[in-house]
Amino acid sequence: AWGPWAGTGMAHAAGELAGLGRLGLRPLDPDRAARALLRELGGTDPVVVLADVDWAAFHRAFTARRPSPLLSGLVSAPEPVVATAPTDLTPAQAVKLVRALAAEVLGHADATAVGADTAFRDLGFDSLTAVELRDRVAGATGVRLPATVVFDEPTPHRLAALLTGDDRAGAAPAPTAAAPDDDPVVIVGGACRYPGGVTSPDELWQLVLDGTDAIGPLPTDRGWPADLHHPDPDHPGTSLARHGGFLDGAAGFDAAFFGISPREALAMDPQQRHLLEVSWEALEHAGIDPHALRGSRTGVFAGANPNDYAAVLAAAGEDVGGHLGVGNAPSVLSGRIAYTLGLEGPALSVDTACSSSLVALHLATRALRAGECDLALAGAATIMSTPGVLVEFTRQRAMSPDGRCRAFGAGADGTGWSEGVGVLVLARRSTAEANGYPVLAVVRGTAVNSDGASNGLTAPSGKSQQRVIRAALADAGLSPSDVDAVEAHGTGTALGDPIEAEALLAVYGQDRAEPLRLGSLKSNIGHTQAAAGVGGVLKAVWAMRHGLLPRTLHAERPSPHVDWSSGRVELLTEPVAWPETGRPRRAGVSSFGFSGTNAHVILEQPPAAAERAPGAGQAFPVHALPLSAASPTALAVVAQRAAGLLDDPAALAAALADTRADLA
Repeated sequence: AWGPWAGTGMAHAAGELAGLGRLGLRPLDPDRAARALLRELGGTDPVVVLADVDWAAFHRAFTARRPSPLLSGLVSAPEPVVATAPTDLTPAQAVKLVRALAAEVLGHADATAVGADTAFRDLGFDSLTAVELRDRVAGATGVRLPATVVFDEPTPHRLAALLTGDDRAGAAPAPTAAAPDDDPVVIVGGACRYPGGVTSPDELWQLVLDGTDAIGPLPTDRGWPADLHHPDPDHPGTSLARHGGFLDGAAGFDAAFFGISPREALAMDPQQRHLLEVSWEALEHAGIDPHALRGSRTGVFAGANPNDYAAVLAAAGEDVGGHLGVGNAPSVLSGRIAYTLGLEGPALSVDTACSSSLVALHLATRALRAGECDLALAGAATIMSTPGVLVEFTRQRAMSPDGRCRAFGAGADGTGWSEGVGVLVLARRSTAEANGYPVLAVVRGTAVNSDGASNGLTAPSGKSQQRVIRAALADAGLSPSDVDAVEAHGTGTALGDPIEAEALLAVYGQDRAEPLRLGSLKSNIGHTQAAAGVGGVLKAVWAMRHGLLPRTLHAERPSPHVDWSSGRVELLTEPVAWPETGRPRRAGVSSFGFSGTNAHVILEQPPAAAERAPGAGQAFPVHALPLSAASPTALAVVAQRAAGLLDDPAALAAALADTRADLA
């Protein structure tokens, strides 16, 4: 083996000599190197390496990330270097300096190519250039820095903070004590995407308020077989249904906004893409600039169904090697959000099938109560890359022929599959009040359990559903009659709906003056799988805010397989006013996974003063609307959206100032 040759060798032709020189490998003189090789041909050593090595430089570069016992035996290792006293640079000056020096090392014309919060690795730094940047920063500031500083402080912003002594960005956040009983977890923001063109909780509310049926034809932009539909459920590889609930623009993603390359974005499971975007939107809905959370104890609890997007890429012959594993790993669903936004609380990916989002909400609530995080994102996403679930449930005879969920209706004939994404922002009430977050609802109680040894692995268990509801009530400290309505799982199957209804009648339907009102979002948008529960939470929260319970579609005639006379539970076949009664409005939300994991959440209306009204009571003759975006094209879209919301310019101005990130 040999090192780089001077003159016209391969390294010279590839332009590698400068980089190898930084590594400590000097170009070999061709005449001397050829003579040395000829001499070694007659030798007895089993392995020979011919190279001109600057061992001090090589040791410095090679050990930038980790020590090397071998090299330390050849070269006297320098003493470990720790950062010395900070400079007198201001934070802004330090960031500007680091960005400029990083741009020089990478060969950029100016510092605009180096984002202050972009990881050095994503900018293109390796062990060699990391050491070079360390040297330049140390030379410019006089601060002694370890060779590993670029890996320890992974962004220009973090490195600049180290230079100025403001190392809070890299310091471990102080732990928080467990929440007292009078400091409940509250919902402070939310965002979603659901069938029917829904892109926000307000649009979801309008959809159910209007009684919209959002079920439509199978998508034609995903390469699904044109002959996918077949009326015979035994016909292999086909779907009984030719309708479902599908997202508009499911393949879309603003990769540049998050600093993700087009090739990596293509390798990402669409569920990762949408959950990342909706998490950003949820934080802004809560009035939180996502940039401000970098380094914070914010948790991420993300649910999703397994996806076969990797098979789609393979079938298309897309070359995304190096990104495929990360882009399709379920664990990265939560990790991607935490990494991109710099969140340092717990990050958990959850797959309990159709109960995933409520299980994520349960885990987030527990983490906030225990002081494991100060803020939490909880939600889920389901995007169908292939029609596999339609084909499988056709063979199981569990599909609705027209793709609609007739929850608790006499015509219930199977479930209809759909897609969706929903994310909630959660905090303790004291945190919300201290930071001025709007309190949309109180998470009064949550519970999770399993069917155990039930009547079949995927068959629902009424007894287990009763137990999980009673456990959530106990967690909330409430009796069944304290809850006014339930947003049910309600898949529209002939087996599941009667079992669920009987469980609700047994727990909620007894000893109450007013009937429990029962509805299901699935009647509007279908079964959004992992994202079903969070959609039900958003519907219930907005119903509490507006004092109205929307009707459930396709349930004009209640299921004859349920003994509705056994308790006071009434289907919402028409919209019903939800009046003030002197106590908070309360609603339960259920989700049951076909794996046997059940979840129930009890939500409560917050005190009237808790929900902030941005801009209310302010009277100005002129309202400035501060608009920002990550690109000129995006800015035009933001302006268009703002122009459609001018009914209350004072509130709009305040919302844009308070809840939008300050983008370039």
